[in-house]
Amino acid sequence: MFMAVLAHLPLGVIRAIGRLTGHAFYVVSARRRGVVLSNLKACFPHLDELQRRCLAKAHFVLLGQSLWDRAWLWHAPESVVKKRMGFSGDFTVFDDPSPLIVLAPHFIGLDAGGLAMTQVKGISMAFVFVPLRNRFVEDWVMRGRNRSGRVRSVPRNDGALPLLQVLKEGMRLHYSPDMDFGMHGAQWTDFFGVSAATTYSLPRLAKLSQARVCMLVTRLTPSGYEVEIGPVWPSYPSGNITADTWTMNQAIEAQVKTSVEQYYWVHKRFKTRPQGEPPFYEH
Repeated sequence: MFMAVLAHLPLGVIRAIGRLTGHAFYVVSARRRGVVLSNLKACFPHLDELQRRCLAKAHFVLLGQSLWDRAWLWHAPESVVKKRMGFSGDFTVFDDPSPLIVLAPHFIGLDAGGLAMTQVKGISMAFVFVPLRNRFVEDWVMRGRNRSGRVRSVPRNDGALPLLQVLKEGMRLHYSPDMDFGMHGAQWTDFFGVSAATTYSLPRLAKLSQARVCMLVTRLTPSGYEVEIGPVWPSYPSGNITADTWTMNQAIEAQVKTSVEQYYWVHKRFKTRPQGEPPFYEH
């Protein structure tokens, strides 16, 4: 398989291929480029058009690099993966056996962070996944994410019960709810000052399972990836689901502001709109 062969190339070569891929994607994919620019304009209105385009180009480059990085993440020897992972934060949060939800926002290093936790740190985790249309690609992705054998994949459409079960069993839940899934199980909550359909599943799951919540953010670096674990959120959930959902968005915002180009801006985060509002995106 091509990706398995690519895994043995130096990281600099893989990243160069990714850079070229990102530049090409920026030029060719007018629709996704438009989504990124629309998101950046809404979330960072103080930036001028040139600044937003520079951010968008940087974002596409990082996307391309993260795509080809999956070659070594999923196929290179474990020693290579371990060498290219940096860690920061207090990982003693995992020493406590009580239920734990690890909020992992959609940074481009999302898959790398999940692998770092299961393959390098040896932590068993459950992941929510959305089935892909291409069965071959889905099988490859699932094998890559679970190369450690410590991953349990839970289809998103299965609802909350399987997630509560894995938490009850003592597995950590790697959870990424920061996408627009429509208004079912969601509420209007500002994200960078823009009203966004935001699922309130995080505080609901935390309350039902009595789970602690912390945040995991993974950023692409010149030498690989930096995996940062945050502290357990105090007094969360509070019991006020509206306030708790707002707290989640604010926490994600704070992380995004530290490395804007590394957030997953190609997603139509504001696709769902309040009644009466015009469409947010042109296509």
